[in-house]
Order: sequence, then C-alpha cells, then structure tokens
Amino acid sequence: MHPVFQSSRRDFTFGPWKLSAAQTHIMKSAQAERLADELHMPSLPEMMFGDNILRIQHDRGFGIEFNATDALKCVNNCQGMIKVACAEEWQESRSETEHTKEVVKPYDWTYTTDYKGTLLGDTATLKVVPTTEHINTEKLKAREQIMFFEEVLLFEDELHDHGVSSLSVKIRVMPSSFFVLLRFFLRVDGVLIRMNDTRLHHEADKAYMLREYTSRESKISSLKHVPPSLFTEPNEISQYLPIKETICEKLEFPEKLEPKPEASLDTMCVKSK
Repeated sequence: MHPVFQSSRRDFTFGPWKLSAAQTHIMKSAQAERLADELHMPSLPEMMFGDNILRIQHDRGFGIEFNATDALKCVNNCQGMIKVACAEEWQESRSETEHTKEVVKPYDWTYTTDYKGTLLGDTATLKVVPTTEHINTEKLKAREQIMFFEEVLLFEDELHDHGVSSLSVKIRVMPSSFFVLLRFFLRVDGVLIRMNDTRLHHEADKAYMLREYTSRESKISSLKHVPPSLFTEPNEISQYLPIKETICEKLEFPEKLEPKPEASLDTMCVKSK
C-alpha cells in the first residue's frame, strides 16, 4: 500500500527569480499507463509523482525546472551492456525463477537517468556552455541563514523489494545564493549502487548558474570494507563510490534582457556593468 501524500505548493521570491515547489499525490494508474505508452516503457516507477515539480524562473521567462516525466525521457529504453550484466548478476544472486523473468526486460528496469533539468523560456533561454569553473563548496559551507528550503520526490521504485531507485530534488536559498541538488539513487541489493547527482548554484551577483553533474557507481562486491548499514544512506555511501563521469557547465543568462518599463536608470546601469 502506497503512503498518502498531502498536496502542497510553496513559492519564494529571490530577487528577479520565482522559486516554486509543488507536491501532490502519486499518478493514477490509468494516467501512468498512458504516459508509459508515450515513453515506450513497459511500466513506470511504482511511485510516480507526475505533478511534483521544482521550478526556478526569472521574471523574464527563462529558467530551469525539474520534473519526473522529463527525467524518465532520459532513461535508456534499450538495455545496455552494463544493465544486462547487472541483470545477469542479479539472476545469479537469486534462486527464485520468478525474478529471472522480471529483470530481463527490453528497457532499463532500474530507471537510471542522467537528467539535469528542463530549460524554460520561449524567446529567451539559458545558454549551456562547458566550463572549468566549479561550484565553491567552501562558500556553501559558510553559516548563512536559510530563507527557504524544500525537498521534492519525483519518483521511487523498490525494484520488487530488491533495492530502490529514486529521484528527488531539493533547494535551499540563502541571502546571497540558491543551491539545488537533484539526486538519482539506485541500489540493487547484492549487485550495485549508483548515484547521479546534479548540483546547481547561482550567486545573486552573477549572470549565470553553475551546474555540475557527477555519476558514481560501484559493485557491492567492491564495497566489502564498507558497513552495509551505509548502503541505504546516499549521503554516507557517496564517498565510497568511484566517479564515472563529471560534467561542468555554465548556464548563462540571455545577453539582451529588455529592462522593465519601471526600471530606473540607476538600476539599468548597475545591471549593465
């Protein structure tokens, strides 16, 4: 039986940005079946929150949001070699024949996604460019008042009681910046642990956001030195998972932003420096 979730929506204004976090009930089965057909997937995660969303939008229209449907569009519908090997390992670790049929499917049954967010805007959007600049984690550790915090679960699946696959996003807003962590976490019991993190940081005085994507993964057999109790704690286990891929990007604001009619000359000059 699925837990009952109470619907909520919270908004917060950070300078020219409107931050919105919406959470509601699990997608109904009929709607989930239609979406699965559209995505060419046999099924969706057990707990699919299709209307849950975290949106960060500038008052000029551009921005970025995080939602479950777009995240599932990044799932590989054709099993890759790693996924096949994983399924075979899982078969070998299970004596029940029922699970043999369950794991070998023509899609990624772990719902692994490298989703990094959905860009918003019709006439103006954020420009994604590679960068060597990294998020200043030391600055994020500084003691600053947290003006707004929210965590939104996008989907979760217990892999037939043999692990967990989940995607969630959380945001915290301080006086000088906001920080977002989108995390895909996968644990297939006895087989592997995988974690895909996307971090997004914007400082109020900058005309861009920094986005860092990091993929980590390890077979359980390589984690014998790690207490098994940590396998269910993403924050604790991450340090033991080797990094497989890192992508650093700068999300630059549109170059030409038409000033608001009520904007004063002083305000326009400050922004143009």
